[in-house]
Amino acid sequence: MIVQALGVRTVDDLSEFGTDPWWLSLIKAVLIFVFLLLLTLFNIWFERRVVARMQHRAGPNKNGPFGLLQSLADAMKLMLKEDIMVKAADRLLYVLAPVISVIMAFLAFAVIPFGPVVDVPFTDRQTPLQLTDLPVGVLFVIAVASVGIYGIVLGGWASGSTYSLLGGMRSTAQVISYEVAMSLALVAVFLYAGSLSTSEIVNAQQRLWYALILLPSFIIFWVSMVGETNRAPFDMPEAEGELVAGYFTEYSSMKFAMFFLAEYINMVTVSAVATTLFLGGWRAPWPLSLWDGANAGYWPVLWFLAKVMMFMFVFVWLRGTLPRVRYDQFMALGWKVLIPVALLWTVAVATIRAMTLDGGLDRRVLVGGALVAVLLFLLLSIVGERAPKEEPEAEEQPFDPFAGGYPVPPMPGQRLPRPEPAGVVPGGAQPDQEDDTARRSATEEGD
Repeated sequence: MIVQALGVRTVDDLSEFGTDPWWLSLIKAVLIFVFLLLLTLFNIWFERRVVARMQHRAGPNKNGPFGLLQSLADAMKLMLKEDIMVKAADRLLYVLAPVISVIMAFLAFAVIPFGPVVDVPFTDRQTPLQLTDLPVGVLFVIAVASVGIYGIVLGGWASGSTYSLLGGMRSTAQVISYEVAMSLALVAVFLYAGSLSTSEIVNAQQRLWYALILLPSFIIFWVSMVGETNRAPFDMPEAEGELVAGYFTEYSSMKFAMFFLAEYINMVTVSAVATTLFLGGWRAPWPLSLWDGANAGYWPVLWFLAKVMMFMFVFVWLRGTLPRVRYDQFMALGWKVLIPVALLWTVAVATIRAMTLDGGLDRRVLVGGALVAVLLFLLLSIVGERAPKEEPEAEEQPFDPFAGGYPVPPMPGQRLPRPEPAGVVPGGAQPDQEDDTARRSATEEGD
């Protein structure tokens, strides 16, 4: 609707999709499934090795060459562990929650383009390196990701544990906060591409990647995707320091492994979406793009994987560098920073696109207006900062921490009574020295 209201011409040429026979679609689905499983095993090893190098450790290096089979050994260990179900759990939802999370994580990759149209080996057919595409492909990814969060929320609620419930509620708050900013960041991409189809957005970036001309959208999307995947420093739904493990505290064996699998697949999914929408998708970066065959055949799959792994490295880098933020800081970042900035940026991009399409816009005027806006923003931010007024401190009132029968900490405005010095009777009375001398004399006579 926004695209049509601004007069952007939408051309969704999806004639290449929907023509594959059933066996070719099945092969594509199986290949995506196997690809995500193998990439998850590799990413677990990759994360542990990178964090180990950052912390001057060796990391997994025993099982297989360079320790590559360590993740497979851990997966087999989880499969053989005892599957425990807590007594207070809702059995149906307890089992269904991890299944929802992992299925939605796989479904999101159905509309991700891996490459252009290629020849199918050993046949005379041609097919795009993409399972399918939709006129609203990006909205499909966002919708599937939103449904996947239900697995986390239901897992926390169905466990019958306070810690799990708090983790599930935190995840709900994160989705509400950060999906708004993420969706607003994508509006600018839709306006420039004139389409919501993932393949068409990739085709629209033949000359210039959107990460360069829509840098604020790219930064907002990147911060939001870290919050969406519950990764450090935004991993409040897990928060082992205060919630033990959060929403999957009561899970074990394969159910825990499914939550773990969904988390890593979601990391790959958001990385693939960022690659598709902002980094040209499967198109080769410069100077490789100067080669005529760089964007033909199966070579684009390599460029796509390289961009995805670059995002995965940043995920690991953030985990090994930044501590977990406080929950109030996390929510303030989403509601007070990302969403207002995304709204202003969306309005600015929509205005520029409308003016450009109506009759052209002088770039010098645009750059000058941007500089003036930045200067005004800096000026207002400097002038608007005022030192907070110092309020007079209220006189603290002493209180008895044992008045209710058990010790309680002091509230603001209260203070604990100071301990009396040794040998001083509470209330200021001194002990009777004569009685003390008489007791010492009687003791000596008895001896």
